[in-house]
Amino acid sequence: MGYYGGVGVGCGKPVGIGTSVGAILVLFILLVIISRAFLY
Repeated sequence: MGYYGGVGVGCGKPVGIGTSVGAILVLFILLVIISRAFLY
């Protein structure tokens, strides 16, 4: 999911940047889920 998201974001840009953005988005989503688990 993160890989394909990164590739989609990286269209027209270097693939490395796209995959990096995808990985950051996945990590951010995981942080949100973990924080919600702790809050609730």
